[in-house]
Amino acid sequence: MENMEVSVRRCPWCEGSPAMIAYHDDEWGYPLHDDRLQFEFLMMEVMQCGLSWSLMIRKREIFRICFDGFDFDLVAAYSEADVVRILGTPGMIRSRRKIEAVIHNARLFQDVRRECGSFSSYLWAFTDGRTILYDGHDAGALPARNALSDRISADLKRRGFKYLGSVTVYSHLQACGIVNDHRKDCFRFREVMAEHPVEFRSAEGEA
Repeated sequence: MENMEVSVRRCPWCEGSPAMIAYHDDEWGYPLHDDRLQFEFLMMEVMQCGLSWSLMIRKREIFRICFDGFDFDLVAAYSEADVVRILGTPGMIRSRRKIEAVIHNARLFQDVRRECGSFSSYLWAFTDGRTILYDGHDAGALPARNALSDRISADLKRRGFKYLGSVTVYSHLQACGIVNDHRKDCFRFREVMAEHPVEFRSAEGEA
């Protein structure tokens, strides 16, 4: 009998790019509790504003070089000389405002860690440590933002964070697994459901 190739089902948005498929398969939507990666994901969202996420994935190694592997303690200590260095890095997105926002946010990230023990603890407290699965999301009916991202964005803005509006925060919640927005037929959907506490919610009132 001939061997039959088993087709792996994924969320459609990642298809067509090996780098995006790897990001989807290895990282996106899986519950994240590591603060360095939280900072990396969140600051990539900052750099992404107005651009595509596929571009962010392509430039990820450049970002890591520019921001010392997204070590938030090192980034928080950056000076104007570092801003100039980053702006001059080949292939880097040359937005002084975004670069300065990453540095500024690193300092506030430290403040949250001092207050809450870790940034992950702060963020997951909004859902009592559970991954949220909303009605209809597993079929692909995804919002750009919802009441949960509104609340978190408002709190981050109150703390002084920049470039973290509700749409950006919702993207981060998807990426770090606080919201499970994998499609139901995606192999990662089942893994998240099996390996992490999940809360089912109606999308009503969260739009």
